[in-house]
Amino acid sequence: MKENNGEKCGCKEKSDFGIDLSKKTCPTREQRANGINLFFGKASELLENAKAGNLKCSDRKFQQSGGCLLNFYLAVRVATIRDAAIIFNGPVGCSSTALGFNEYFRLIPPELGRPSDYELHWLTTNLSEDDVVFGAKDKLTKAIIEAEERYSPKAIFILTTCVTGIIGEDIEGTVSEIQKDINATIVPIHCEGVRSRIIQTGYDAFWHAVLKYLVKEPEKRQDDLVNIASMLSYTWQDRLEVQRLLGELGLRVNFIPEFSTVDQLEQLAEAAVTAPICPTFTDYLSKGLYQEFDVPYFMYPNPVGIKNTDNWLRQIGKFTGKEEEVEELIFKEHKKWIPKLKSLKKEFKKLNKVSNDGDKLNLLGSLGQGRLITQLPYFDELGVKASSAMAQDFDELLLDELEEVIENVGDFDIMVNTFQSGEQIHITNKTNPDIALTCPLQGGAWKLNSSVARLHAVRGDPTIQSAQIGYSGSIAYGNFLLQALKNTSYQRIMIEKTGIAYQDWYLNQPDPLYFAEKGVEKGKEKGK
Repeated sequence: MKENNGEKCGCKEKSDFGIDLSKKTCPTREQRANGINLFFGKASELLENAKAGNLKCSDRKFQQSGGCLLNFYLAVRVATIRDAAIIFNGPVGCSSTALGFNEYFRLIPPELGRPSDYELHWLTTNLSEDDVVFGAKDKLTKAIIEAEERYSPKAIFILTTCVTGIIGEDIEGTVSEIQKDINATIVPIHCEGVRSRIIQTGYDAFWHAVLKYLVKEPEKRQDDLVNIASMLSYTWQDRLEVQRLLGELGLRVNFIPEFSTVDQLEQLAEAAVTAPICPTFTDYLSKGLYQEFDVPYFMYPNPVGIKNTDNWLRQIGKFTGKEEEVEELIFKEHKKWIPKLKSLKKEFKKLNKVSNDGDKLNLLGSLGQGRLITQLPYFDELGVKASSAMAQDFDELLLDELEEVIENVGDFDIMVNTFQSGEQIHITNKTNPDIALTCPLQGGAWKLNSSVARLHAVRGDPTIQSAQIGYSGSIAYGNFLLQALKNTSYQRIMIEKTGIAYQDWYLNQPDPLYFAEKGVEKGKEKGK
């Protein structure tokens, strides 16, 4: 297994990280890692082109949807920091999603560990057309004062919007003037939707602000503390599984950002290691903590599947002095869960339909690139295969890991796709999988002969069947897939009631990226 664990395991030089905390924010994923928003071809071809630097972001002539750096995954998470307040510095519509945050997270019952002191603290500057012309410094100042007086927070996060980015509002200037009069630490986050086509830039912007304004020099190294930052798409049950496993090792988990406190963010530099749940989400933070405070980290594997969970625990054991305890834990967990895994494999074999190689069920997964490198080996472990996969976006941060996945499970078709349902329907129609897996936030890819199920749940789902992480999650999601394969009534009824919205000429032509401007090699013009 290729490793990336700081100096102990031959990590890149710190100067290669592209993290400069003297800047007001991070570079975009396009700048830092040549992130792209569309591609279709073999995974080996994507890997080859990425290594050669031949990929770039492109435009679509027709686009059905897109992700916002501010509201897509970021604001919903910052809002849960318990002793902080957030200010949406923009038109009131940019804060509209916050109306549902409180109800969404209260789906998690307190008896499962949801903090009892969780309340949603947010305001908006409600910028108008006049503010675009004349500036909105006074509105932001008033909002900061109001947040301080209303909530007495330890930190006030200012979330920028497209409007403030376009007019060049001097957020840092306003903050420097008023900070002396405010007890809370003011934290500007530059997450304007127009900054980047790659949603992960929003994550990087958040971690840049946390590293720049909140993380403190460590008073001591806490050898039993493990930093865990994870995506919204991992559920409360996944969180409980991580706590259970690391608790068995005598370790404490510093979960961020959901339901964390400002103190937890301030003490990130005291941890023994930063461990990934999603490498794409954790990348900037992990490298920043290593660069600035020498906190070691690793990027892969992530604890999805039995083997990956084994190796994830072993990596944590290296940095916490728990190698022996980890092996004892793995032995105990295998006795409980390996028989269940074997039973699952038998059930999948019984359900097997005719596929390309005749011996495995065929999946089409809709993944982030972090899930791409994690769940394909897990599917192989279950005895099913993903001959095709979709990823929201892709960049150069996980090339070694993708190469390892290709070596272990074989080559496969991949479509990099930013929530374009027409393209997803096309590849589902073309590949005809036994089951099509989709993100619950982007709808289903209906096809009469395929089962359809969600690839993952989201943090606010507290149900046991929503889990995917660790040993218990590996078995829970395997059972979920089995149920989806056995019962196809959902997609059958959906097709009967709604039909398919796309015309035959589009579904029958060979290119799922028909409406996209194809990426070209850097330094070359189109047509040459």
